Amino acid sequence: MNKRVVVTGIGIVSPLGLNVQSFWEGLIQGKSGIGHVTRFNPKDLSSHVAGEVKDFNPKEYIKNTSVRWMDRFTQLGVAAARMAGEDARIFELPDYVDYGVIIGNGAGGLDILMEMGKSFIEEGPAFISPSSALAMGNMASGNIAIELGLQGINYTLNSACASSSHAIGNAFESIRNGLEEVVFAGGTEAPISKMAFGTFGALNALSRRNDSPAEASRPFDANRDGFVLSEGACVVVLEELSHALERGATIYGEICGYGASADAYHITKLHIRGPMAAMEKALQSAGVSPSEIDYINAHGTSTVINDSSETTVIKHVLGEKAYDTPVSSIKSMIGHLLGAAGAMELAACVLSVKNDLIPPTINYVTPDPECDLDYVPNKARRAKVNVAVSNSFAFGGQNAVLVVKKFSR
Repeated sequence: MNKRVVVTGIGIVSPLGLNVQSFWEGLIQGKSGIGHVTRFNPKDLSSHVAGEVKDFNPKEYIKNTSVRWMDRFTQLGVAAARMAGEDARIFELPDYVDYGVIIGNGAGGLDILMEMGKSFIEEGPAFISPSSALAMGNMASGNIAIELGLQGINYTLNSACASSSHAIGNAFESIRNGLEEVVFAGGTEAPISKMAFGTFGALNALSRRNDSPAEASRPFDANRDGFVLSEGACVVVLEELSHALERGATIYGEICGYGASADAYHITKLHIRGPMAAMEKALQSAGVSPSEIDYINAHGTSTVINDSSETTVIKHVLGEKAYDTPVSSIKSMIGHLLGAAGAMELAACVLSVKNDLIPPTINYVTPDPECDLDYVPNKARRAKVNVAVSNSFAFGGQNAVLVVKKFSR
């Protein structure tokens, strides 16, 4: 049916702040939200830096008395969804209960799992709390529906670092095909735990730049040494255009394309055929040619293999236009939010399109010969942004790409 899909609300809980304004201002100022880990003592681990959400009080966003039983990833997700709904003025509508929720996350309830695992080992199975069931990955989407009274389509996607991009892509297709009118879509993640740091540390994937946390995430820089693990949540309200216009909604931008693919190659090593296919499918879905792309928000993790491979992918898809297209990674400022990364990066694209501003890649000091594109180094750039692309390439070889354009009737 090819109905048009627009973004009418954004809710963000990030290492740069607890709302869209602080998130966007932080990006444009080139501010780092990364610091030393405070949620546990990391002294016996290789990486001591993280992008933590600061000063978050879940009771400000969650009215249900069960808040104390929610894992942190659920609390962050519910908060972001409430903010998105309020931003879109959804709760003023008489039929908002019919709207859907699609959320992505990769790690689920690590806090509860760690606590229950410790109890099981030290005290035995009799001491396992029923609340351990609340660590399941679908708890964020379920609790968002319960908290906000949303009775429409509701499910969770898990495709590691592409989870929330897939969630937004599925919501986009549901609305585009006439199955839904409004969907809350995005991702949430709270992986700041010894378990996650130990796991990714064993893969040698995390930055060890412990003496200078704000400089630890440095995508595309020759001296990058791994990604920085972060937490947060982002939910966007996607809405069918005529529905949004009829109620006089504020429109941030239009989601016009989505592509997904698999590398079918390796769990951690990216193969360029998968991301290339996802980018090409997204552009085809959007009816956009490579020459029309004004900005690419890269997956840009700050790992040696990912950044050079993504550069190659962009050059294959865009050809010579790749050298004239600004590419940046906001992971340089907020770190890697795993399953929530794609949603937050999609929000950055939407805000870039709306404001004609491109966020920078900070900590870009030493060029890498294998990464030879325009990475918008260290300072935001004023530019006309009509079309932006958001890349998400996950462990497991699962890829998702979203295309956003400036809204016009």
